[in-house]
Amino acid sequence: MRYFLISDSADTLLGLRLAGVEGVLARDAEAVRGALADCIADTSVGVILISENLAALCPQLIDDLKLRHTRTLVVEIPGRHGTGRSPDSITRYVREAIGVKL
Repeated sequence: MRYFLISDSADTLLGLRLAGVEGVLARDAEAVRGALADCIADTSVGVILISENLAALCPQLIDDLKLRHTRTLVVEIPGRHGTGRSPDSITRYVREAIGVKL
């Protein structure tokens, strides 16, 4: 099992390549779809790392892969400029899920 990165940042791609993670640079939704299809077809890829910005370009496809694909795990990672989530996203998630205010 190996990791594969789909990123919109050359710096992130370079950093993870130095750590031994292969990847591709994608700039649009079509490039993301192609890279995801290649990853799914490659049985040696066990974890797909994708930047949040690119995942937002094709959310339906990402959700479908997360829910239905059992061999490959899809993980969204923040971009180099930080995450697109609000600072209290985890607290809000817990409050909505179980009704406990932290």
